[in-house]
Amino acid sequence: MAAASPQDITELLLAWSGGNQDALPMLTPLVYGELHRLAHHYMAGERTGHTLQPTALVNEAYLRLVQTNRVQWQNRAHFFAVSAQLMRRILVDFARSRQYAKRGGKAPVISIDDADVAVQECAQLVALDDALSALAAVDPRKGQMVELRFFGGLSVEETAEVLKVSVETVMRDWRLAKVWLRRELRS
Repeated sequence: MAAASPQDITELLLAWSGGNQDALPMLTPLVYGELHRLAHHYMAGERTGHTLQPTALVNEAYLRLVQTNRVQWQNRAHFFAVSAQLMRRILVDFARSRQYAKRGGKAPVISIDDADVAVQECAQLVALDDALSALAAVDPRKGQMVELRFFGGLSVEETAEVLKVSVETVMRDWRLAKVWLRRELRS
């Protein structure tokens, strides 16, 4: 199958959110590979033998996406941003449930210097999620930008498109958010 253009995906997303149920079966094979890449990105830092595997994470996120009727898809980048957010929620919920079962552990050490950094422990993922939630409470755009870049693996350009801001704004927000999150994670 030839690779679909972002425009093809956007058109199918708009048709699907507009009520065209025939668009979903055409959309699924076009986005599955990218969803799997996102899931693999998330799972890369998880411990060996993790209960969830990338395919299971994709399937869980896909089921949640399909059951969502309220999203008015804007474009391909918006779809993958929402998908990334869903995968983050699934993994954080899983990590929190593991933490409740284990209780305790060392303080997390997380590096947010690169968007491709993987969080390796449940406690680290939970700590980052808590810090990100605190950032979003102070500055929602920066919180969403970190989520898109760090968790979603979106490029600076894709993040700018989703947030409807300039590339320069994303880069500036990224620098400021990293400093803020480092401070939060140290405390």
